[in-house]
Amino acid sequence: MTITSDKVWTRTLAALTVGAAALVLSGCSLLGNVTNTPIDVDPSDGTDTDVFTIKVGDCLNDGTATGEVSTVPTIDCAEPHDSEAYASIIIPDGEYPGEDAVLDQANTDCESEFAGYVGIAYEESTLGYAYYYPTEQSWSSGDREILCLVYDPAGQVEGSLAGAAR
Repeated sequence: MTITSDKVWTRTLAALTVGAAALVLSGCSLLGNVTNTPIDVDPSDGTDTDVFTIKVGDCLNDGTATGEVSTVPTIDCAEPHDSEAYASIIIPDGEYPGEDAVLDQANTDCESEFAGYVGIAYEESTLGYAYYYPTEQSWSSGDREILCLVYDPAGQVEGSLAGAAR
C-alpha cells in the first residue's frame, strides 16, 4: 500500500465510518481493513478483547473488522494473525478535534512510528498500516488513543513483525 492509497482509503473509509457511527453508540473506529480474506472465528482464532485494552505488541485477528468496534480477537503472535499493534498515540485533552484532524494525525504519527517498530521506513516496506482511532462518541467517554497496526497485505503472518525489516 502506498501513501497515496492510504489517503484514498482514509477518505473512503472515513465516509463509511461516519455512516457506521450512526448505528453504533460507542467504540473505536478502524481505518483500513487489514486483510481481504474473511476469517471464520472459532476459539483458536483468539480471545475477544476490549479494544481499549489492546497494548503495543498485541496481535489481532481483526481482518474483517470495519467501522466502529468495541472488541477484537487477540491471539498469541506465534499463531497466524492479521495485524499487530505497534504504536499508541495519545491525543491531548480538549474538544474533539474532528474526524479529519484525527485521521490526519493518525496517518502522520502511524507512518512516523512505523520504522521504529518494523525496522524499516514505511516507504521501503512491503507491510502496510491501519489504525483504530477515537470517534466523537468515544471521545466523549475519554478515548484519546490512536492505535497503529502493522499488517502484511499478502495475508496473515506468524510471529511478531517487530524488527521484521521488510
